[in-house]
Amino acid sequence: MPLIETKPDALAKVYAHAVFDVAEVTDGTSPEDVLGQLEDLLEIARDNRGFNELLASRLIEAQQRDASLVRMLEGKCDRLTVSFLRQLNAKGRLGHLIPIVGALDELVQERFGRIEVDVFTASPMSPEGLDSIKHQLNESLGKEVIIHPYTDSDMLGGIKIRMGDQLIDASVQADLRSLRDNLLKGGGAKVRGRSGDMLDG
Repeated sequence: MPLIETKPDALAKVYAHAVFDVAEVTDGTSPEDVLGQLEDLLEIARDNRGFNELLASRLIEAQQRDASLVRMLEGKCDRLTVSFLRQLNAKGRLGHLIPIVGALDELVQERFGRIEVDVFTASPMSPEGLDSIKHQLNESLGKEVIIHPYTDSDMLGGIKIRMGDQLIDASVQADLRSLRDNLLKGGGAKVRGRSGDMLDG
């Protein structure tokens, strides 16, 4: 069973808050350090089936998995990161690592006044265009915006911006859908009105 790609839930937020609070009072380790190391491990898990199974498989006994985590990660990750993963393993929650890391990312961004924004366009944006969007979002949100640009070949043009669960759709498709909806709602009445005028005449 692979790691599950899900959004942060209540359980994930509990574990994220716990490791965040400990990291804030641990010398030499910050919440950002732990987040970065966990994100790196998730990237490895996405590319390496064996490591993914080590984290998520229910067929591996917790004691065996714990020994593997210590052997692989001690000296390569901060002690807090390794300890946190071992604790998740002991609680049978390592398979929930993706939403936990997502919740920790939200905490870190909120703590340091930052927000991550996904920007989708039909073709790659120029650095100047991205800087312009970042400046506008910085001003409107009052936070430091970290932009992740993506190219969506299915888009006809325009732009879509996603911030957490909020989606701002200013794409050509959205304009066309709005036009279609307006025509469906008001166009029929107008056509019927004109037909009545013609018959009355």
